[in-house]
Amino acid sequence: MAAEKLSSISGVLNFKQWKQVSKKNSFEYGISMEFNSEEDYQHYNDHPAHATFIAEQWMPCVANFLEIDFEPMLL
Repeated sequence: MAAEKLSSISGVLNFKQWKQVSKKNSFEYGISMEFNSEEDYQHYNDHPAHATFIAEQWMPCVANFLEIDFEPMLL
């Protein structure tokens, strides 16, 4: 529930939380979101609500994670 607050930060699009159902990796949960621009991402990354989430929820609870930052491919 704490992560859902991140969806209200301006610039965050398509915020989703996921529960792993496959045994193919050890990660149990996922969070995904999209941004229209690098500026929107930086606004999110620097936002006080994001910093609070990281300090109060993420750091005490998450021992191992994988962060993936994608950009669309032009075909």
